[in-house]
Amino acid sequence: MSQVAVIHGAFEDQPNTVAFVEAGDRTGIEALEYAYRWTQNIFDSWSLKMENDGNDDVTVLAPRPDGKGLRSTSMGDHMVFEGKKYKVAMVGFEELV
Repeated sequence: MSQVAVIHGAFEDQPNTVAFVEAGDRTGIEALEYAYRWTQNIFDSWSLKMENDGNDDVTVLAPRPDGKGLRSTSMGDHMVFEGKKYKVAMVGFEELV
């Protein structure tokens, strides 16, 4: 079972690991896309585990102290998968060296 770490840093002063996403048997880009999708607020809140965007495969690591949901993962944020770090790009992901 593979896991993706989601790190929000695009709009923050300090990067913060906000979630671990269990990607199951997904590999490569498919695992990153799965983690990206399930850290999006499309219909409601992924981090508050609401009906539409909540997913049991997502472990929220950094809830907001005010009880509000976290923002969606965005361009400029990072993900770590199988020991490699990726940046969320305008389209897709860029591996960081």
